Amino acid sequence: MDYIAERVKCIDASGIRRVWQLAQQMTDPVNFSIGEPDFPAPEAVKDAAIRAIREDHNGYTLTTGIEPLCKAVAAKITEQFNWASPLVLITSGVSGALQLAFMSTINPGDEVLILDPHFVIYSHIVNMLGGKNVFVDTYPDFRPDAKKIAEKITDKTKMLVINSPANPSGKVYTPQELRDVAQIAAKHKLLVLSDEIYRDFSYDGPAASIGQYYENTLIMRGFSKAYGIPGWRMGYMALPEHQEQLFNRMVALQQYTFVCAPHPFQIAAVTALKCDISQQIDGYRRKRDMIYGGLKNTFDLVRPEGAFYAFVPAPGGIAGEFVTAAIKNNVLIIPGSVFSRQDSHFRISYTTDDDSIKKGIDRLCRLAEKGW
Repeated sequence: MDYIAERVKCIDASGIRRVWQLAQQMTDPVNFSIGEPDFPAPEAVKDAAIRAIREDHNGYTLTTGIEPLCKAVAAKITEQFNWASPLVLITSGVSGALQLAFMSTINPGDEVLILDPHFVIYSHIVNMLGGKNVFVDTYPDFRPDAKKIAEKITDKTKMLVINSPANPSGKVYTPQELRDVAQIAAKHKLLVLSDEIYRDFSYDGPAASIGQYYENTLIMRGFSKAYGIPGWRMGYMALPEHQEQLFNRMVALQQYTFVCAPHPFQIAAVTALKCDISQQIDGYRRKRDMIYGGLKNTFDLVRPEGAFYAFVPAPGGIAGEFVTAAIKNNVLIIPGSVFSRQDSHFRISYTTDDDSIKKGIDRLCRLAEKGW
């Protein structure tokens, strides 16, 4: 008897995690695989979490989250988007928020527009729910083209997913690009899911949000990347007040899945929102410059503008083979096929120390120049 549900048979093990696990077995690899910040959490944030645990804030919270955190998030959303009374749900990471949003909106047969390349979780959850992924090609510059998006819309299209700053490309969409996309979404009454987990990592100016131009947007943000606490699983989503019915459905779903985000870490997140992380962002801007400067002449990559990734064209246009060669030379990178229908690029996560970045650049360039 087959005990495995059909809905999970379409899900492969994470290609990112496979490479990351490989790193645990290697001696002194240059690990460009997983997108995990290499800086520590701010001391004030760690102290707040420790204090919360010692003061026995270890039980359940309201499903929506503790009031001080919800209020602090709502104030930031109101300030940015001018939403009068945003609805806020504290979630178990942005991944948890994404799961709640997709499960609460996508029926079998519903179409979801996803810009390609894309973060891996989107398409897998849509597949699991019986929805249909409709990919919009953004190669070679990874910019969102409103006309291409419009061409993919049918009477079954329900949602558009936007991720800026983007994983894996590092692109930050301009205000005009987002306005153009917002016009298309409004014309077709689409729900927009805006994944903004990397919003703080925008190196050439502040990152705009489509929520500034289109109110029918679910805003997804989190604490993992900016504050160096990915293992705490702390995220949130914000919705405009008129989406109260959808909000209530997601709250109900959280009650029967994640229950609530971790209580002591919610308390610490209030402190995190007050922390200055400009030094960390400056450090990653410099790392971006190192990666781009070191690889651009050999690989002709598009300059990353945010997040902490570069999506690099593979020599010969076949990433899988080059990735295999790189791993044999102790450099862990992720093939583009993990993020895309194409296998022409590979992803670098530059969340590592400067010496490792220099070694990785040297090894990758030497591989490419000698024909690997």
